[in-house]
Amino acid sequence: MAQERNLNKYLMAEATEYEFKSALEIGKPKSWLKTVSAFANGVGGSIYFGVDDSGNPVGIKDIRGTSDKISEIIKERIEPSLTFVLEPIAVNEVEILRLKVPNGANTPYYYFGDGNRIAFYRSGNQSVPATADILFEFTLKGKRQTFDSLDSGLSFADYSFTLFEATYKEKTGLKIDSAKDYFSFGMAMDNKLTYAGALFADQYAVYQSRIFCTRWNGLTKTSKFEADNDAEFEGNAIKLMDSALGFVRNNSSVKWHKTGSGRAEFPDYPQEAVYEALVNAIVHRDYVIKGSEIHIDIYDDRLEIVSPGGMADGKRIQDMTIESIASVRRNPVLCDVMHRLKFMERRGSGLKKIVDAYPADITPEFKSTPQSFIVALRNLNYGSQENKPQDKVQNKVQIKCKNCTLDEQAIIEFISKKPQTIQKEIAEAIGKSERTVKALMIGLQEKGIIERDGSKKTGIWIVK
Repeated sequence: MAQERNLNKYLMAEATEYEFKSALEIGKPKSWLKTVSAFANGVGGSIYFGVDDSGNPVGIKDIRGTSDKISEIIKERIEPSLTFVLEPIAVNEVEILRLKVPNGANTPYYYFGDGNRIAFYRSGNQSVPATADILFEFTLKGKRQTFDSLDSGLSFADYSFTLFEATYKEKTGLKIDSAKDYFSFGMAMDNKLTYAGALFADQYAVYQSRIFCTRWNGLTKTSKFEADNDAEFEGNAIKLMDSALGFVRNNSSVKWHKTGSGRAEFPDYPQEAVYEALVNAIVHRDYVIKGSEIHIDIYDDRLEIVSPGGMADGKRIQDMTIESIASVRRNPVLCDVMHRLKFMERRGSGLKKIVDAYPADITPEFKSTPQSFIVALRNLNYGSQENKPQDKVQNKVQIKCKNCTLDEQAIIEFISKKPQTIQKEIAEAIGKSERTVKALMIGLQEKGIIERDGSKKTGIWIVK
């Protein structure tokens, strides 16, 4: 028997992953079996019998008999069969019983009783019945499948991929040679498009592939004059990226002031943070939820990106640290294609990049529920006429280049603060002609100091 003075050793997990029961309710097994179902369908967890709601050990008198009864009820009322562990623990001179339920491999796991067959999932610290969309996702998980890898039923021959092929050529320097490339990328199978492939078709092939954007007047959606601007975009994932970035750019401001060599610019939102948050929303959202869409809401003090579906592993991001989040991909085929297009990295570092794009004393907010994932980016210029928050961003991104001329250094500093800039803006900022700036930037590219990621219209400059 395990010996421990208190429960702290066993309660290192978040509240979503454990539950207390003062006694085994044999007459009301659903009260705890729904949590067994929810743990098995999610990330696993433990139920502590003999502990009251406040976490105080009250003990179990008959540990062996209670263990046998728990095993019997689970085998009768949970389907498919589930592996679990029962562990007696001595705490403060009483004995309690820990029921440890692992993350099940054959989801969904159902509770049977009272004429009902219900699969549960964890919502915060509650176990609630799974909706049709969540149940479908559990079914895919149990079959080792993902939505983006499924046959969409759409004929590959009926759709074109002009934008996808042009972007791929631009980003990689390679050409899509034949239909075999689409099959190797997981975008098609048996002459049918997978859902991942359908998301890159020129035509509007997946109804849920939409982004609704709104620039609200004020700090809430209920201000006097409501929205200042709005737009709805649909279709191809690449087009959605470009359109949404354009909306944010057109509905946020860039403050500036003169410097000795030109001017310093201070955008409301770090461009890399917006970019990474949007990529994250497109590739990790839940496309199973029909009639759903990504929402971008710009308020005076913040920008919020809300995508359908919570964390792929069922956890709540507000209960975790960014460093502790494992890379779990809801749409692995879509992620792989976006990586091939150089929109994202494989190792899942997008959230950290969002945080790193801000000054150390300003942290973007992340929140998830079973139905949605929310990223809130602070407007760095809100409430400050002197751009003090942005001065920190400027200091943070300054990069010194050895063996560079003063003009080359000025270009590097400018594009590090404004990756989406164009050569005309750089010329105005550093007081040189566009021809001179173009020649200097070609030289910097040849030296491997800077590179262009994306098209002339929507791409960004990267300081290597």
